[in-house]
Amino acid sequence: QVQLVESGGGLVQPGGSLRLSCVASGITFSRYTMSWYRQAPEKERELVATITSAGERTNYADAMKGRFTISRDDAKNTVYLQINNLKPEDTAVYYCNAEWTGRAHTNIHWGQGTQVTVSS
Repeated sequence: QVQLVESGGGLVQPGGSLRLSCVASGITFSRYTMSWYRQAPEKERELVATITSAGERTNYADAMKGRFTISRDDAKNTVYLQINNLKPEDTAVYYCNAEWTGRAHTNIHWGQGTQVTVSS
């Protein structure tokens, strides 16, 4: 059974930092491209950042460049999202995503999300 379990969210003041974690099980983690998405209230889910297998490449949505850093530790089956200088508009549920594309199909898995609330 595939599980992606996010943690690290919470209530933080503007200007603060958080590190989100996502631990994967039931997949060959090192083969998967891992991403973080977020969904704010009444908004569509949007991509935050992606890291390819072996961490060869990272990609950030334009609006996320500079304050967000994605990384992975394949030995721990874990992907991280470091968020600095948090702003109220970063308030959202943050989701972990795992994707692997084979020759004939694509496997996509989602976590349940972790809430990040930025407020004074």
